[in-house]
Amino acid sequence: MGNLRDWSAEPIGAETEDKPVPSSPSTSSSDRNPAAIGAARWERAEQTTREIISHVQPSDVSEERRKEVIDYVQRLIKGCLGCEVFPFGSVPLRTYLPDGDIDLTAFGGINAEDALASDVCSVLEGEDRNRAAKFVVKDVQLIRAEVKIVKCLVQNIVVDISFNQLGGLCTLCFLEEVDRLIGKDNLFKRSIILIKAWCYYESRILGAHHGLISTYALETLVLYVFHLFHSSLNGPLAVLYKFLDYFSKFDWDNYCISLNGPVRVSSLPEIRAETPENDGGGLLLSNEFLRKSVEKFSVPLKGSESSSRSFTQKHLNIVDPLRENNNLGRSVSKGNFYRIRSAFTYGARKLHLYSFLQWKNQKKA
Repeated sequence: MGNLRDWSAEPIGAETEDKPVPSSPSTSSSDRNPAAIGAARWERAEQTTREIISHVQPSDVSEERRKEVIDYVQRLIKGCLGCEVFPFGSVPLRTYLPDGDIDLTAFGGINAEDALASDVCSVLEGEDRNRAAKFVVKDVQLIRAEVKIVKCLVQNIVVDISFNQLGGLCTLCFLEEVDRLIGKDNLFKRSIILIKAWCYYESRILGAHHGLISTYALETLVLYVFHLFHSSLNGPLAVLYKFLDYFSKFDWDNYCISLNGPVRVSSLPEIRAETPENDGGGLLLSNEFLRKSVEKFSVPLKGSESSSRSFTQKHLNIVDPLRENNNLGRSVSKGNFYRIRSAFTYGARKLHLYSFLQWKNQKKA
């Protein structure tokens, strides 16, 4: 990520995972506060951050390219199977990274996901063999996981097609509403892009299919930071700073993250939220807002899901804001749980070190 390494965490990939974490300077909490280094210095750091975001955020070219691929797949599947296909996730939210895939969901008959997945797979395989096809389609796979997915490459962009996933569209609407509520020139979305980039490129901790954090789980963690500290967040770097500082200290062994407040693991499967602690400002999301969001954006459980209404405890526990029994951290394996915690701690210490050095230079001046 270029200049990010000048002031942020070094990569924490597999090759650096066991690298000793440097000791942080002996400072008071006020010394580590970004505000302590001065508004001018912090604004220069935010300007560098904006330059980084400009390199990884969606561009006009990438937007047009993905739009063409989505239109192509929609027309192909509808023309062959009569199914409507809709995009959801990071592409319509405009928070995808350059390496990001396209998430689509096709709607067919109720409880017909198996047959629909096989039919979509056959259509795409036929397009793979079609030398007159408008776009190049290859590497078609049918993944029979908890949520069946047809995965393929279209014009070298990864496309994941799920089936009857209304929840993904509802989540998109919820996050759009939150972004409008926060405002500040789409600060929520810009912060998601920066933190996703840090998690993916710098720390290699993003990717549910690799036993790491899912995108929606990460977005929920970012939203939790805004929920608690929104009054002091005016730029993506400030959000990243607070994100790493807060979650590096969070007691993951004994608590779950919930927008209603931390939940003791010992209380599971019952969700009993405690009052969250913040910097003294008011919380962003009122109980009324959260209640109405669940009413508007939650999806009724299918018959196969009604028997498992309890929240399932895993290593990293994050309560879905729209469905209380859904653990967004369920993808994280035990080994990666410790890796993620180490990444948060290492990133926080590097940013603390940066702010301390800037504060120290300011004192000398």
